[in-house]
Amino acid sequence: MKPFLHGKVSVKKWGGKEEDYQKIHDWFDQTKAHFPDMRHRAILHSSFGIYLCEQMFGEGITNSDGRHVSVRDIAEQHVIDDMGRIPTVQDYLAEMPFYNWLGGPKRVKSKIDFD
Repeated sequence: MKPFLHGKVSVKKWGGKEEDYQKIHDWFDQTKAHFPDMRHRAILHSSFGIYLCEQMFGEGITNSDGRHVSVRDIAEQHVIDDMGRIPTVQDYLAEMPFYNWLGGPKRVKSKIDFD
């Protein structure tokens, strides 16, 4: 779902205007700029991404109707609308192979000559 459509869902659910929610929905979908297919969702569309969103935008916003809306509620709704549920990071990484480079650079043991 495109960010402006998420905004329409937010207005229907909590009132206000689409612009009240746009920054949050754009934040979730910013990863499309770097990976332009559905796999971009593996970066922020998770319980961890929801936590990061709340850190970024604070506990809540006040919409243009003067109503306080929880950022966590907005974020959860965004993820549920896109994914059908709230996945965890484990859901994304459980089947990921252990690439050699995940362990960092290989270090060569060298003898130190103190003479």
